[in-house]
Amino acid sequence: MKVTEQLRELESVAETLGVRVSYEPMTGLVSGAGGMCRVKGEYRVIIDRRLRTSERITLLADALRRFDTASIEMPAVVRRALAGGAGNDADDAGRGADSKVRRSA
Repeated sequence: MKVTEQLRELESVAETLGVRVSYEPMTGLVSGAGGMCRVKGEYRVIIDRRLRTSERITLLADALRRFDTASIEMPAVVRRALAGGAGNDADDAGRGADSKVRRSA
């Protein structure tokens, strides 16, 4: 699975969880790669739009790891990224990367 597809899948997981994801310039007084916050009761993940896709995946997966995603259907590579494992094509060789995995609660 391509990294752009992985990012789209993670954004879909975020949407399912009710977490808003936005890409903003992190310059000036606001510096860093981004992270999760809560605004008026809504969880948000703000990511520096200058980050590479692989870095966006890492940041978003780190933020979503705090939520219960066991009942959400997603590709195995995305599940591994949420579990803290690498989520790249090399990990997928011969493992059916396009298959969707659903963990039982």
